[in-house]
Amino acid sequence: MRKIDWKMLKDIKLPVGKNKFLKRLDWYIIKKFLGTYVFAIALIISIAVVFDFNEKMDRFMSHEAPWQAIIFDYYMNFIPYFANLFSPVFVFIAVIFFTSKLAKNSEIIAMFSTGMSFKRMLRPYMVSAAIIAITTFCLGSYVIPKGSVTRLNFEDKYYKPRKSTTARNIQLEVDSGVIAYIERFEDYSKTGYRFSLDKFKDKQLVSHLTARSITYDTAAVHKWKVKDYMIREMDGMRESIVKGERLDTILFMEPADFLIMKNQQEMLTSPQLSEYIDRQRQRGFANIKEFEIEYHKRIAMSFASFILTLIGVSLSSKKTKGGMGLHLGIGLGLSFSYILFQTIASTFAVNGNVPPVIAVWIPNLLYAFIAFYLYKKAPK
Repeated sequence: MRKIDWKMLKDIKLPVGKNKFLKRLDWYIIKKFLGTYVFAIALIISIAVVFDFNEKMDRFMSHEAPWQAIIFDYYMNFIPYFANLFSPVFVFIAVIFFTSKLAKNSEIIAMFSTGMSFKRMLRPYMVSAAIIAITTFCLGSYVIPKGSVTRLNFEDKYYKPRKSTTARNIQLEVDSGVIAYIERFEDYSKTGYRFSLDKFKDKQLVSHLTARSITYDTAAVHKWKVKDYMIREMDGMRESIVKGERLDTILFMEPADFLIMKNQQEMLTSPQLSEYIDRQRQRGFANIKEFEIEYHKRIAMSFASFILTLIGVSLSSKKTKGGMGLHLGIGLGLSFSYILFQTIASTFAVNGNVPPVIAVWIPNLLYAFIAFYLYKKAPK
């Protein structure tokens, strides 16, 4: 792109009437913003990959992980995941680095001298933020989860096992009015111990099955083998008891419903997450907060691009004696505090009584107030 002569900006009038929504100056800012954003991602991720490999190299070598799997199964999926996770930091760095440079070279002063308002100057920044927000949402909701399946399975095999091998005190609704309970389930044998199955009709218990063990048949779907069972059938005041050594039955549950892999929520696309949350909630399964947080966080993180862009422009559009270093330091502090605050809020949602949707959006609301305050203080 041809270099812009900023001294001539004083002779340029603001676009009005039938003129295009984005002018040459807008496209210049958009290209610089997105270019700096991509450059920041490439620079920081290069460093992150080096540190990550240095930390995990011993484990990879001790588990004899093949180089092809390390490169293509792990790092080719690690890079987009890491870039998307820390997208707010990259947005902040890009905005502050580029805008501080404009302010230092008195280019923003030249823009204002043409009659351009601060609000009008924000237009290309918000367009860039919208591009980043849409890209971040699409990657996080549909593309990255598919790659995370390969990445997390690689970590489970060659770095650190993530999948639970046992589960205790499992209770879930396997059908309408049918509640199953397993005291302990072991994955290696696909067997649960101290099993019970209660059937209710009009809120009245009509059948109660207890068994010493229940084993999942991996050759079929939803097929279970019940051993040493006793069934009590209740019909008003009448009760009948049936005992047996083995019973094959179909129950709409499987080990994957309660043997949850660590960070399993990252392996599901947003439609799959929504379906999983609804199904588990209907079945009375309580351990779904991490899945709800992941679902809402993907939306909230996308909106953060607009908030952090506004903060970055408001902070760095004024020429100061401290120069770019001061702006960059403040920006990095705010961006990392945003990610830290979001992590803390998510922890409260998992371990406390804060609804996941509120916990995820609290950082956005707080930083929206900060953005509004800085916007009012920005040079006009």
